[in-house]
Amino acid sequence: MPARLPIFPLNLVLLPGEALPLHIFEPRYRQMLADCLAGDQRFGITAESQPRPGTLGCVALIRAAQPLEDGRSAIVVVGQRRFGIRSLLDAGTPYLMAAVEQFDDAPGTAPLPTERAELQRLADELRDALGVLADRPGEHPPWSQDEELFSFEAAALIETDLETRARLLALRSTRERATTLLAVLPAAVRQARANAEVHVRARSNGKGHHGHDILTGT
Repeated sequence: MPARLPIFPLNLVLLPGEALPLHIFEPRYRQMLADCLAGDQRFGITAESQPRPGTLGCVALIRAAQPLEDGRSAIVVVGQRRFGIRSLLDAGTPYLMAAVEQFDDAPGTAPLPTERAELQRLADELRDALGVLADRPGEHPPWSQDEELFSFEAAALIETDLETRARLLALRSTRERATTLLAVLPAAVRQARANAEVHVRARSNGKGHHGHDILTGT
């Protein structure tokens, strides 16, 4: 049976497992946030500005909410399961409500062990370089052992266009998502490592080798 879910259209694609900070300021979404906090703390994010039946999105779970001035709020959400809109509902709310059907990847579509290992190696390298760029090098939480969720964790690292993220969200084969990532991650790793090298050299005025040590482990 489809579930009822408030819908927050945004010009972005939230992926399962991905943390996302949001600024809530429009009156209708202030009301949505208040209703969500009083309920199960979940709403749906879609990249389409005018969602309709068939639109895909991701359930967002509110992890933190900080009231600001004038009724605004800063919140952090984490992506959960994906959904497709079955129908829009006349719920008498100032924001959209929809009947949605949640879904996961098809069974039996996990990547091969060698593909998983290579994807994790590349994701480790990219995450390390991004940590240097953010001035937060060091240990990271372990990757999910769930193949589907891990594929989204790796995908969330890549800065890419809306269309590509939407395609990764829509895929129902974990292996297909993993092989897509294996095709684009090497370039992302090279770029991030190069940017991290420049970043560390700039912080050390070009005199130190600490950045090289961080990136290579030597």
